[in-house]
Amino acid sequence: MTRIQNTCPVAIVTGASRGFGRAVTSALLDRGWAVVGDARRASELKTTARELNSTQLIALPGDVTEASHRDALVDAANTVGPLRLLVNNASRLGPSPQPALSDYPASELWAVYHTNLFAPLALIQVALPALTDNAGVIVNLTSDAAVEPYPGWGGYGSSKAALDQLSAVLAAESSTVPVYAFDPGDMRTEMHQAAFPGEDISDRAEPESVVPALLRLLDTRPAPGRYRAADLLLSGVRQ
Repeated sequence: MTRIQNTCPVAIVTGASRGFGRAVTSALLDRGWAVVGDARRASELKTTARELNSTQLIALPGDVTEASHRDALVDAANTVGPLRLLVNNASRLGPSPQPALSDYPASELWAVYHTNLFAPLALIQVALPALTDNAGVIVNLTSDAAVEPYPGWGGYGSSKAALDQLSAVLAAESSTVPVYAFDPGDMRTEMHQAAFPGEDISDRAEPESVVPALLRLLDTRPAPGRYRAADLLLSGVRQ
């Protein structure tokens, strides 16, 4: 692995090959960050790395639910510079169309929770020493489905509700590393399309239009908590 100058801050962004993860990765690279990005689809991640065309991007294909891959992400970050940001963006929707909870297969629900809850915590546990040493930040991607009882969203929504509470408790337990739950709102992504098969979602926001809200959160570092992109973009963060 080529060593990047160790003066630039480093971020880990999971699910970096497409959608919001790709948009965040691109924005951070533009700001001079080094980014360790992953994705389960190696071909898509390779394409993203080629299109972003930055020596500051370390692309590591793999599944964040696997311990060896999580270790590799943190090892890569620590190799190229000070780890100052972890964005737990990778998520699993579950079956499409989404079933009612009364019909939700247990194996599918386990897979959703494994990706959306257990893996982010496990990655945080591995990354926390470096984030503590480098005054880093943790951002966990959540959803309005965590707080609104949408029919059909019981699996995904409840996993994100659990992630919200996990984020809040982590923030209460850590006085040195801010932990944020960030709700980007509806976006025009592959996963959102899978949630509405056959429907036109062209009215949803492009992921790139939501990134400034996340950057504002990182720049201002308000009190740890749950923040909606729409609120950040409209009124800014009150500290």
